[in-house]
Amino acid sequence: MITRALFPLLQCPTCRSRDLYVADDGLHCASCANVYAFADGYIDLMPRGTAYGYVSKYVTDEAELAEELDYRDLAPPLLAAGVRDRALRRMLRWQPGDVALDNGCGTAKHAVWNASRVGLMVGSDPATLFADEAVATVALTKADSRSLPFAEGSFDKAFAIDILEHFPLDVIDDYLAETARVLRPGGRMLAFSNTREMSPIQPIINLSRRLGRLFVRAGVYDFSREARRKSDHLKSLETWEDVLAAFERAGLRPVRVIFWNSLFTTFVEHVLMKLGEAVMGRQEAKGKPQPSALSPQPSADGIAREIRARRRIRSQLRPGSPVYYALMAVTLLMELDLWLFGWMRCGSYFILVEKPRSPG
Repeated sequence: MITRALFPLLQCPTCRSRDLYVADDGLHCASCANVYAFADGYIDLMPRGTAYGYVSKYVTDEAELAEELDYRDLAPPLLAAGVRDRALRRMLRWQPGDVALDNGCGTAKHAVWNASRVGLMVGSDPATLFADEAVATVALTKADSRSLPFAEGSFDKAFAIDILEHFPLDVIDDYLAETARVLRPGGRMLAFSNTREMSPIQPIINLSRRLGRLFVRAGVYDFSREARRKSDHLKSLETWEDVLAAFERAGLRPVRVIFWNSLFTTFVEHVLMKLGEAVMGRQEAKGKPQPSALSPQPSADGIAREIRARRRIRSQLRPGSPVYYALMAVTLLMELDLWLFGWMRCGSYFILVEKPRSPG
Protein backbone atom coordinates (compact mmCIF):
# COMPACT_ATOMS: atom_id res chain seq x y z
CA MET A 1 0.00 0.00 0.00
CA ILE A 2 1.01 3.61 -0.41
CA THR A 3 0.54 5.41 2.89
CA ARG A 4 1.31 8.94 4.00
CA ALA A 5 3.18 7.50 6.98
CA LEU A 6 5.90 6.36 4.57
CA PHE A 7 6.70 9.77 3.07
CA PRO A 8 8.55 11.26 6.09
CA LEU A 9 11.01 8.36 5.96
CA LEU A 10 12.00 8.85 2.34
CA GLN A 11 14.95 10.41 0.61
CA CYS A 12 15.80 10.49 -3.08
CA PRO A 13 17.61 7.24 -3.98
CA THR A 14 19.46 8.98 -6.80
CA CYS A 15 20.85 12.14 -5.17
CA ARG A 16 19.93 11.41 -1.50
CA SER A 17 18.10 14.70 -1.13
CA ARG A 18 15.16 14.90 1.25
CA ASP A 19 13.63 17.77 -0.72
CA LEU A 20 10.72 15.69 -1.99
CA TYR A 21 7.11 16.52 -2.76
CA VAL A 22 4.06 14.50 -3.73
CA ALA A 23 2.11 15.06 -6.93
CA ASP A 24 -0.54 13.08 -8.80
CA ASP A 25 2.02 11.28 -10.95
CA GLY A 26 4.37 10.30 -8.13
CA LEU A 27 7.04 11.48 -5.74
CA HIS A 28 9.19 14.31 -7.09
CA CYS A 29 12.74 15.24 -6.08
CA ALA A 30 13.22 18.99 -6.21
CA SER A 31 17.02 18.59 -6.25
CA CYS A 32 17.58 16.23 -9.19
CA ALA A 33 14.12 16.52 -10.83
CA ASN A 34 13.54 12.77 -10.91
CA VAL A 35 9.99 11.48 -10.54
CA TYR A 36 9.26 8.23 -8.72
CA ALA A 37 5.96 6.85 -9.91
CA PHE A 38 3.14 5.43 -7.85
CA ALA A 39 2.38 1.94 -9.08
CA ASP A 40 -0.24 -0.61 -8.04
CA GLY A 41 0.28 -0.58 -4.27
CA TYR A 42 3.93 0.49 -4.19
CA ILE A 43 6.27 3.37 -5.10
CA ASP A 44 8.98 2.83 -7.70
CA LEU A 45 12.02 4.19 -5.87
CA MET A 46 14.78 2.62 -7.92
CA PRO A 47 17.75 4.98 -8.39
CA ARG A 48 17.82 6.57 -11.82
CA GLY A 49 20.81 6.27 -14.16
CA THR A 50 22.58 3.68 -12.01
CA ALA A 51 23.99 0.49 -13.52
CA TYR A 52 24.88 -2.31 -11.12
CA GLY A 53 27.25 -5.16 -11.87
CA TYR A 54 25.12 -7.69 -10.01
CA VAL A 55 21.38 -8.01 -10.62
CA SER A 56 19.25 -10.69 -8.97
CA LYS A 57 17.52 -13.29 -11.14
CA TYR A 58 14.29 -12.22 -9.43
CA VAL A 59 14.71 -8.92 -11.29
CA THR A 60 16.03 -10.22 -14.61
CA ASP A 61 13.56 -13.15 -14.76
CA GLU A 62 10.67 -11.51 -12.90
CA ALA A 63 8.00 -12.20 -15.54
CA GLU A 64 9.11 -15.80 -16.00
CA LEU A 65 9.17 -16.47 -12.26
CA ALA A 66 5.82 -14.85 -11.50
CA GLU A 67 3.71 -17.93 -12.28
CA GLU A 68 6.21 -20.47 -11.01
CA LEU A 69 6.52 -18.82 -7.61
CA ASP A 70 2.74 -18.79 -7.08
CA TYR A 71 3.23 -15.65 -5.00
CA ARG A 72 -0.09 -13.82 -5.05
CA ASP A 73 -1.82 -15.74 -2.23
CA LEU A 74 -0.25 -16.22 1.19
CA ALA A 75 -0.71 -19.15 3.53
CA PRO A 76 -0.37 -18.71 7.31
CA PRO A 77 3.19 -18.90 8.73
CA LEU A 78 3.70 -22.66 8.83
CA LEU A 79 6.45 -25.23 8.19
CA ALA A 80 9.92 -23.77 7.49
CA ALA A 81 8.52 -20.29 6.89
CA GLY A 82 6.69 -20.58 10.19
CA VAL A 83 9.87 -21.56 12.04
CA ARG A 84 11.64 -18.56 10.55
CA ASP A 85 8.78 -16.24 11.47
CA ARG A 86 8.49 -17.49 15.05
CA ALA A 87 12.25 -16.99 15.52
CA LEU A 88 11.96 -13.52 13.98
CA ARG A 89 9.31 -12.52 16.52
CA ARG A 90 11.15 -13.95 19.51
CA MET A 91 14.46 -12.36 18.62
CA LEU A 92 13.31 -8.91 17.45
CA ARG A 93 10.65 -8.52 20.17
CA TRP A 94 8.29 -6.24 18.30
CA GLN A 95 6.91 -3.15 20.04
CA PRO A 96 3.66 -1.42 19.00
CA GLY A 97 5.47 1.76 18.03
CA ASP A 98 8.24 0.14 15.97
CA VAL A 99 8.96 1.30 12.44
CA ALA A 100 10.26 -1.84 10.75
CA LEU A 101 11.92 -2.66 7.42
CA ASP A 102 11.79 -5.96 5.56
CA ASN A 103 14.83 -5.34 3.36
CA GLY A 104 14.62 -7.62 0.33
CA CYS A 105 11.07 -8.63 1.16
CA GLY A 106 10.25 -10.79 -1.89
CA THR A 107 6.53 -11.52 -1.62
CA ALA A 108 6.62 -9.60 1.71
CA LYS A 109 5.09 -12.56 3.54
CA HIS A 110 7.06 -11.95 6.74
CA ALA A 111 6.14 -8.27 6.56
CA VAL A 112 2.46 -9.21 6.25
CA TRP A 113 2.62 -11.70 9.12
CA ASN A 114 4.14 -9.08 11.45
CA ALA A 115 2.54 -5.84 10.25
CA SER A 116 -0.10 -5.81 12.99
CA ARG A 117 2.58 -6.01 15.68
CA VAL A 118 4.34 -2.75 14.78
CA GLY A 119 3.49 0.87 14.10
CA LEU A 120 4.59 0.79 10.45
CA MET A 121 5.88 -2.12 8.38
CA VAL A 122 7.82 -1.27 5.22
CA GLY A 123 8.78 -3.79 2.56
CA SER A 124 11.51 -3.09 0.01
CA ASP A 125 12.58 -5.14 -3.00
CA PRO A 126 13.81 -4.47 -6.56
CA ALA A 127 11.40 -7.12 -7.88
CA THR A 128 7.67 -6.52 -7.48
CA LEU A 129 6.44 -10.06 -6.84
CA PHE A 130 4.39 -8.80 -3.90
CA ALA A 131 1.55 -10.88 -2.51
CA ASP A 132 -1.92 -9.37 -2.75
CA GLU A 133 -2.18 -9.13 1.04
CA ALA A 134 1.14 -7.28 1.14
CA VAL A 135 -0.15 -4.71 -1.34
CA ALA A 136 -3.10 -4.16 0.99
CA THR A 137 -1.30 -4.05 4.36
CA VAL A 138 2.40 -3.20 3.94
CA ALA A 139 4.05 0.06 2.84
CA LEU A 140 5.87 -1.23 -0.25
CA THR A 141 8.75 0.23 -2.23
CA LYS A 142 10.49 -0.99 -5.34
CA ALA A 143 14.06 -0.22 -4.33
CA ASP A 144 17.62 -1.45 -4.50
CA SER A 145 19.26 -2.34 -1.18
CA ARG A 146 22.53 -0.74 -2.29
CA SER A 147 20.83 2.65 -2.41
CA LEU A 148 17.89 2.55 -0.04
CA PRO A 149 15.38 5.41 -0.44
CA PHE A 150 15.17 6.03 3.31
CA ALA A 151 16.72 8.69 5.50
CA GLU A 152 19.37 7.83 8.06
CA GLY A 153 17.98 6.45 11.31
CA SER A 154 14.46 5.89 9.95
CA PHE A 155 13.86 2.41 11.39
CA ASP A 156 13.77 0.86 14.82
CA LYS A 157 14.17 -2.66 13.46
CA ALA A 158 14.99 -4.42 10.21
CA PHE A 159 15.20 -7.98 9.00
CA ALA A 160 16.62 -10.01 6.13
CA ILE A 161 15.20 -13.50 5.62
CA ASP A 162 16.94 -15.70 3.02
CA ILE A 163 18.78 -12.75 1.46
CA LEU A 164 22.52 -12.75 2.08
CA GLU A 165 23.20 -16.12 0.46
CA HIS A 166 22.16 -14.65 -2.92
CA PHE A 167 24.77 -11.87 -3.05
CA PRO A 168 28.46 -11.56 -3.93
CA LEU A 169 30.61 -10.13 -1.15
CA ASP A 170 30.64 -6.52 -2.36
CA VAL A 171 26.84 -6.48 -2.55
CA ILE A 172 26.59 -7.97 0.95
CA ASP A 173 28.80 -5.17 2.24
CA ASP A 174 26.66 -2.53 0.52
CA TYR A 175 23.45 -4.18 1.72
CA LEU A 176 24.55 -4.30 5.35
CA ALA A 177 26.03 -0.80 5.26
CA GLU A 178 22.78 0.63 3.92
CA THR A 179 20.71 -1.32 6.42
CA ALA A 180 22.92 -0.01 9.23
CA ARG A 181 22.58 3.54 7.88
CA VAL A 182 18.77 3.51 8.00
CA LEU A 183 18.65 1.97 11.50
CA ARG A 184 18.46 4.37 14.41
CA PRO A 185 21.23 4.10 17.04
CA GLY A 186 20.28 1.18 19.24
CA GLY A 187 18.15 -0.27 16.44
CA ARG A 188 18.34 -3.99 15.74
CA MET A 189 18.44 -6.22 12.68
CA LEU A 190 17.67 -9.93 12.38
CA ALA A 191 19.18 -11.92 9.51
CA PHE A 192 18.57 -15.52 8.54
CA SER A 193 20.94 -17.05 5.99
CA ASN A 194 23.45 -19.87 5.59
CA THR A 195 27.12 -20.51 5.02
CA ARG A 196 28.84 -23.55 3.50
CA GLU A 197 29.56 -25.16 6.86
CA MET A 198 28.14 -28.59 7.62
CA SER A 199 26.31 -29.51 10.81
CA PRO A 200 28.08 -31.75 13.33
CA ILE A 201 25.09 -34.08 12.94
CA GLN A 202 25.13 -33.92 9.12
CA PRO A 203 25.48 -37.72 8.66
CA ILE A 204 22.19 -38.20 10.51
CA ILE A 205 20.51 -35.34 8.64
CA ASN A 206 21.60 -36.89 5.34
CA LEU A 207 19.58 -40.04 6.01
CA SER A 208 16.42 -38.09 5.16
CA ARG A 209 18.06 -36.70 2.03
CA ARG A 210 18.95 -40.21 0.87
CA LEU A 211 15.39 -41.39 1.45
CA GLY A 212 14.14 -38.40 -0.51
CA ARG A 213 16.47 -39.23 -3.41
CA LEU A 214 15.01 -42.74 -3.52
CA PHE A 215 11.54 -41.27 -4.04
CA VAL A 216 12.93 -38.90 -6.68
CA ARG A 217 14.50 -41.80 -8.60
CA ALA A 218 11.19 -43.64 -8.34
CA GLY A 219 9.48 -40.64 -9.95
CA VAL A 220 7.20 -39.97 -6.98
CA TYR A 221 8.27 -36.32 -6.76
CA ASP A 222 11.18 -34.06 -7.67
CA PHE A 223 12.98 -31.00 -6.35
CA SER A 224 13.12 -29.04 -9.61
CA ARG A 225 11.21 -26.06 -8.21
CA GLU A 226 13.37 -25.97 -5.10
CA ALA A 227 16.54 -26.31 -7.18
CA ARG A 228 15.49 -23.38 -9.36
CA ARG A 229 14.74 -21.26 -6.30
CA LYS A 230 18.24 -21.91 -4.97
CA SER A 231 20.05 -21.78 -8.32
CA ASP A 232 21.54 -18.34 -7.63
CA HIS A 233 22.76 -19.09 -4.11
CA LEU A 234 26.37 -17.91 -3.97
CA LYS A 235 27.07 -18.27 -0.24
CA SER A 236 29.88 -15.76 -0.44
CA LEU A 237 30.03 -15.77 3.34
CA GLU A 238 31.46 -19.29 3.45
CA THR A 239 32.15 -19.59 7.17
CA TRP A 240 30.77 -18.23 10.41
CA GLU A 241 33.87 -16.06 10.75
CA ASP A 242 32.98 -14.49 7.38
CA VAL A 243 29.49 -13.68 8.70
CA LEU A 244 30.80 -11.97 11.82
CA ALA A 245 33.35 -10.02 9.79
CA ALA A 246 30.70 -8.76 7.37
CA PHE A 247 28.48 -7.42 10.16
CA GLU A 248 31.52 -5.89 11.86
CA ARG A 249 32.43 -4.04 8.64
CA ALA A 250 28.90 -2.59 8.63
CA GLY A 251 29.29 -1.44 12.23
CA LEU A 252 26.67 -3.87 13.55
CA ARG A 253 27.29 -5.65 16.86
CA PRO A 254 26.15 -9.29 17.36
CA VAL A 255 23.64 -9.70 20.20
CA ARG A 256 22.36 -13.26 19.82
CA VAL A 257 22.85 -16.26 17.51
CA ILE A 258 20.80 -19.42 16.94
CA PHE A 259 21.92 -22.12 14.51
CA TRP A 260 19.46 -24.29 12.59
CA ASN A 261 20.72 -27.88 12.53
CA SER A 262 17.89 -29.29 10.43
CA LEU A 263 17.46 -32.85 11.71
CA PHE A 264 13.65 -32.82 11.90
CA THR A 265 13.31 -30.14 9.23
CA THR A 266 15.11 -32.18 6.57
CA PHE A 267 12.86 -35.19 7.19
CA VAL A 268 9.79 -32.97 6.86
CA GLU A 269 11.00 -31.17 3.72
CA HIS A 270 12.59 -34.10 1.88
CA VAL A 271 10.16 -36.86 2.78
CA LEU A 272 6.98 -36.03 4.67
CA MET A 273 5.81 -32.88 2.86
CA LYS A 274 6.97 -34.04 -0.57
CA LEU A 275 4.92 -37.22 -0.21
CA GLY A 276 1.97 -35.09 0.85
CA GLU A 277 2.42 -32.85 -2.19
CA ALA A 278 2.56 -35.92 -4.45
CA VAL A 279 -0.86 -36.94 -3.17
CA MET A 280 -2.42 -33.45 -3.09
CA GLY A 281 -0.95 -32.45 -6.45
CA ARG A 282 -2.47 -35.22 -8.56
CA GLN A 283 -4.20 -33.83 -11.62
CA GLU A 284 -7.93 -34.39 -11.53
CA ALA A 285 -9.41 -35.51 -14.83
CA LYS A 286 -13.10 -36.40 -14.82
CA GLY A 287 -13.79 -39.85 -16.19
CA LYS A 288 -10.11 -40.84 -16.40
CA PRO A 289 -8.37 -43.29 -14.09
CA GLN A 290 -6.02 -41.58 -11.64
CA PRO A 291 -2.45 -42.81 -11.13
CA SER A 292 -1.37 -43.93 -7.72
CA ALA A 293 0.16 -41.19 -5.57
CA LEU A 294 3.34 -43.25 -5.57
CA SER A 295 3.45 -43.98 -9.30
CA PRO A 296 6.20 -42.33 -11.37
CA GLN A 297 5.44 -38.82 -12.62
CA PRO A 298 7.27 -37.03 -15.47
CA SER A 299 9.76 -34.60 -14.00
CA ALA A 300 8.44 -31.86 -16.32
CA ASP A 301 5.18 -31.98 -14.38
CA GLY A 302 6.88 -31.57 -11.00
CA ILE A 303 6.50 -27.81 -10.71
CA ALA A 304 2.85 -27.80 -11.80
CA ARG A 305 2.07 -30.67 -9.45
CA GLU A 306 3.69 -28.88 -6.51
CA ILE A 307 1.82 -25.66 -7.21
CA ARG A 308 -1.49 -27.55 -7.44
CA ALA A 309 -0.75 -29.23 -4.12
CA ARG A 310 0.10 -26.01 -2.35
CA ARG A 311 -3.01 -24.26 -3.67
CA ARG A 312 -5.21 -27.13 -2.49
CA ILE A 313 -3.57 -27.10 0.93
CA ARG A 314 -4.01 -23.32 1.20
CA SER A 315 -7.70 -23.69 0.38
CA GLN A 316 -8.08 -25.87 3.51
CA LEU A 317 -6.05 -23.69 5.87
CA ARG A 318 -8.97 -22.02 7.59
CA PRO A 319 -8.23 -21.07 11.22
CA GLY A 320 -9.06 -24.06 13.37
CA SER A 321 -9.23 -26.49 10.46
CA PRO A 322 -7.71 -29.99 10.84
CA VAL A 323 -5.17 -29.25 8.10
CA TYR A 324 -4.06 -26.08 9.90
CA TYR A 325 -3.56 -27.90 13.19
CA ALA A 326 -1.72 -30.75 11.48
CA LEU A 327 0.70 -28.37 9.77
CA MET A 328 1.18 -26.39 12.98
CA ALA A 329 2.15 -29.63 14.73
CA VAL A 330 4.69 -30.31 11.98
CA THR A 331 5.98 -26.74 12.32
CA LEU A 332 6.57 -27.23 16.03
CA LEU A 333 8.37 -30.49 15.26
CA MET A 334 10.68 -28.59 12.90
CA GLU A 335 11.21 -25.91 15.52
CA LEU A 336 12.70 -28.51 17.83
CA ASP A 337 15.83 -28.18 15.69
CA LEU A 338 16.33 -24.70 17.15
CA TRP A 339 15.51 -25.58 20.75
CA LEU A 340 17.60 -28.77 20.87
CA PHE A 341 20.51 -27.95 18.58
CA GLY A 342 20.54 -24.14 18.25
CA TRP A 343 23.81 -23.92 20.17
CA MET A 344 25.61 -26.19 17.69
CA ARG A 345 27.46 -24.29 14.95
CA CYS A 346 26.37 -25.13 11.41
CA GLY A 347 25.65 -23.42 8.09
CA SER A 348 22.13 -22.07 8.72
CA TYR A 349 21.87 -19.31 11.30
CA PHE A 350 19.74 -16.56 12.80
CA ILE A 351 21.81 -13.59 13.93
CA LEU A 352 20.50 -10.58 15.84
CA VAL A 353 22.72 -7.50 15.61
CA GLU A 354 22.50 -3.97 16.98
CA LYS A 355 23.63 -0.59 15.74
CA PRO A 356 25.70 0.96 18.56
CA ARG A 357 24.26 4.05 20.20
CA SER A 358 27.57 5.86 19.83
CA PRO A 359 30.57 5.33 17.51
CA GLY A 360 32.95 2.64 18.71
